[in-house]
Amino acid sequence: MKKIFVINGGKIFAHSGGLFNKSLLDLDKTYFTEANGFELKFTDINSPYNLHEEIDKYLWADVIIYHFPIWWMSMPYALKEYIDKVFTAGHRKGLYYSDGRKAENPNINYGTGGLLQGKHYMATTSWNAPETAFTLPGEFFKETPVDEGILFGFHRMNEFLALKALPSLHFHDVEKNNTPDALNIHKTNYLNHLQRIFPIKE
Repeated sequence: MKKIFVINGGKIFAHSGGLFNKSLLDLDKTYFTEANGFELKFTDINSPYNLHEEIDKYLWADVIIYHFPIWWMSMPYALKEYIDKVFTAGHRKGLYYSDGRKAENPNINYGTGGLLQGKHYMATTSWNAPETAFTLPGEFFKETPVDEGILFGFHRMNEFLALKALPSLHFHDVEKNNTPDALNIHKTNYLNHLQRIFPIKE
């Protein structure tokens, strides 16, 4: 059984109901079943959580999946708060031992003190921005892919724990072009992504 820990970072706030990211978690519940060879645990950042239990979920999991929208070119504040609290509480409790440097040569090896070797993570993000904002010359993100631009720090954060990245999936034009047909396409794309990375044996 592969152990999957999903974090729903779709914060309910202002005009955002967090429904799109919740729908991804709902798909996870139908995909990562015991019948398909998985064990699943999840956290919704809109609900109360216990820091020690969250650390235990990281230690338990083979793969951590983050679902979150991009707000003002970053993750929602409640997801950042979750990470700040859980990762800090996880210092020398299984997540990381140190920043990796040694006193005799503090200029090298920063970021190598993680303790989650052999584990992986995957991110999905949802955007109001269309995909063309990242790909067309002269558009807002200057032809910089999501994972190399906005998510660069997010990926460094996970590698600080020694987690290794699985391919990300990014959903574009989710807010302005939020039609039932578009939503169905996003859901299909997500299930196809899961099948590529976590194939279910017939």
